[in-house]
Amino acid sequence: MPGRHSLFWRLAALLVAFCLLVIFLIGSWGRWIDQQTSYLSDEARQVLRGYAGEAARVAREGPEAVDAFLRDLRSREPGAADLVDENLQSLGSRPLIESRRLTFLRGLEWPMSRRNPDLPLLSLPLADERGYLVIQLPERFRPWRYRVLYKAAVQYLIPAGLALLFCIGLYRVLIAPLARLRELANALHADNLEARVDPAVARRSDELGELGRAFDHMAGRLEDSLGLQRQLLRDLSHELRTPLSRLQVAGEAGLNGTELEERLLREVGVMRALIDSTLELAWMDTERPQPPLEPVAVASLWEILREDACFESGWNPRRLPCRLPPDCLVWGHLNSLARALENILRNAIRHSPEGGCVCLDGRIEDDHWLLWVEDQGPGVPESDLERIFQPFTRLNAARPGGDGFGLGLAIARRLVCQQGGRLWAEYGRPGLRMVLRLKMYTS
Repeated sequence: MPGRHSLFWRLAALLVAFCLLVIFLIGSWGRWIDQQTSYLSDEARQVLRGYAGEAARVAREGPEAVDAFLRDLRSREPGAADLVDENLQSLGSRPLIESRRLTFLRGLEWPMSRRNPDLPLLSLPLADERGYLVIQLPERFRPWRYRVLYKAAVQYLIPAGLALLFCIGLYRVLIAPLARLRELANALHADNLEARVDPAVARRSDELGELGRAFDHMAGRLEDSLGLQRQLLRDLSHELRTPLSRLQVAGEAGLNGTELEERLLREVGVMRALIDSTLELAWMDTERPQPPLEPVAVASLWEILREDACFESGWNPRRLPCRLPPDCLVWGHLNSLARALENILRNAIRHSPEGGCVCLDGRIEDDHWLLWVEDQGPGVPESDLERIFQPFTRLNAARPGGDGFGLGLAIARRLVCQQGGRLWAEYGRPGLRMVLRLKMYTS
């Protein structure tokens, strides 16, 4: 069944309204035309009243004069005619119209019936109101002569005009937005990635509005993906120049075999790590995988990460405390969450001062856990808190030290977002606080 805001209901309402309007107009206008075309014209009434005036004068002269008048009238207006008194008795020498027909007389101001195939008999009162001129309506005064044309106009021309209006309404409701979407698709084909749907279409609650919003989402995602890929290519080409330059210098410096091999292995490792991280970031942005979620014990995960970090950095485990309760469970993907926390932890260790600490803490907010990793470094200005999640961004002036590529936090944010969470940075006063918001697991 279509939804409440479906385009089906709008089209159905438009079609039903069109059909009802056509039926109503044809019926009402048909009756109106039948009524208006049933009355005698002013010219016909004037001529017939003139005949009644003549008949009033003749009626006073006797039956012979009446017979002569009726013969003359029939020569002018072919058809039945007679002069009768108040009792519908003929004033001539003999009745000219059957008495049974005299019961169906019509007045000049009455509509003329079309049910009888014969022309109707009209009753025109004489001037002295002592009789009537009964005359069959002359053919030339037939009021419904053009009724067929009027009927054709009502039954064919008016429905055709209404159908045209219906098509215009249908075009405005359905075809015009689709034509606009076609233009935007052609704009995307022409590499105009900034093309967007008209807000009036995007605000609609029917299928066309959903299509417009889906188009905007697709265009926005395409623009972001292509923009990120172009930016990554530019930054990657720039970053690769440094190890390649060092390799060229090492080759020209005349180093011995062992030194040259060590330098080569080091620079190749740097370039491999850079390329792997860049390709991973591009893959996550393009594919946007949705890993399966499971309950993850954050405190236990931190113990494993702390052990690896202490082995790599030589830190004492007491400098990496965890203040979370053992029952801190979140919905997440174990490997992705471990990779995100590992990148955050390495970034914090890299920028921590001598003897500094990196702490994991958190609290419950509604049905989510707010987790934060806080260091004691110099921190990041408020204006740059969002920039640090952009690829190849390194704020060395604000947080000196380290030799990273500026990809760790960008990868960490995307890994957290894949799990339905959020990652953002806050100024820790002092230091930097990386905050994760993840769905709480409840058994």
